[in-house]
Amino acid sequence: MPSSLSTVLRPLSRAVTYTRWLHLLIASVAGVLTGFLHSGTFFRGGCLTWLWMGALPAPLLVLAALIPVVRRVEGLQAQLLLTPGPHGLEARTASGIATTPSGSWSDRGRTAVWLLLRLEVGVALSALTVQLPMLAGAFVKAAAGRPTHPTCLPAIEAPHWWYGLLAPLPLVLLPAVAVGAGALTTGAARLLLGPSAAERLAGLEARTERMLEHNRLAQELHDAIGHALTVTVVQAGAARAAGSPEFTERALAAIEDTGRQALADLERALRLLREDAPRPADRPALTDTERLLESARAAGSDLRAELSGPLESLPGPVSREGYRMLQEALTNVLRHAGPVPVSVRIAADADALELEIRNPLPVPSPEPGSGDRGRGLRGIRERAALLGGEARTGPDGGEWRVRARLPLRQLR
Repeated sequence: MPSSLSTVLRPLSRAVTYTRWLHLLIASVAGVLTGFLHSGTFFRGGCLTWLWMGALPAPLLVLAALIPVVRRVEGLQAQLLLTPGPHGLEARTASGIATTPSGSWSDRGRTAVWLLLRLEVGVALSALTVQLPMLAGAFVKAAAGRPTHPTCLPAIEAPHWWYGLLAPLPLVLLPAVAVGAGALTTGAARLLLGPSAAERLAGLEARTERMLEHNRLAQELHDAIGHALTVTVVQAGAARAAGSPEFTERALAAIEDTGRQALADLERALRLLREDAPRPADRPALTDTERLLESARAAGSDLRAELSGPLESLPGPVSREGYRMLQEALTNVLRHAGPVPVSVRIAADADALELEIRNPLPVPSPEPGSGDRGRGLRGIRERAALLGGEARTGPDGGEWRVRARLPLRQLR
């Protein structure tokens, strides 16, 4: 089939052509229903019947548009018939048609215009759907030599065989009009039933929140799983090198405890991905610091810790993010320096929480774009910045130092 002919006929093979056609035919039902409320001449008026169908329901539709839920009903119907296909959240957003009730007078006004437009286009298409096949039939009769008087159309008083050549034209014109009317209606639906400025802003904020939550989740997984794998690798290597059954037993116990914690973190992350968000209290906080320190000690680090201040009364976000920052700092020590002496200081007062982790050099300074080595330290700085604080990482007098300060007054 030539490409040009294929392009012309392709719309006729698409289901959306016929669902849009149906959507417009349904609009004319309002005219029929209001016709029953009119005098009996409504159904005996010939061509005037179609004019009544396009005029009588108009006031009722304007009043209906004032009801907020009408916009939701029209949006759902338009999505189903004008843009058929998958209707998940992303597909509904991509359709450009809102399915929320009217939230303002602007929404009601646009809904009223939509209802009137759909009525007029629907009635016009319904009239053509009825009249054009009748015209084709009239041409066939005229070609057979019989005078015809089709409704709402000029009479054919002088039949002739050449009317047979015109018979296919109405049948070709009808689907072309239906395709055009469907495309017009779909564009109008996106314009008149599309999200308002407030709804677009709310949708943008919701998508931004989801992206931020996914980024936070990725950082949590990096910190938690990275720490667990680092401890496991260091413990396994140390146990093999030590050749001591007693040391091996302690290493296996530490690996088991770290693995359990990693599995708990993974399950928490999976619940969040399933939109079954865990309660904030389910996430580890600085009150669980001892477990984290013991894990580092079990990996061979000579760790000295100084904890001061009311850690249990810290605001939840500060306590949870502080735990992750400490976890990532200890992971970096084990990954890049091995089981070396580590000094940890955690101090909380009424104004701020301070974290400081020191260990002897060398710890390779992560270069930009160096992959995981830079991602963890960057995550520490990002966590601090989100809470209005700051974090510094790098060499300091022969030691590698991670220092963070998180303000508390603004979060209480």
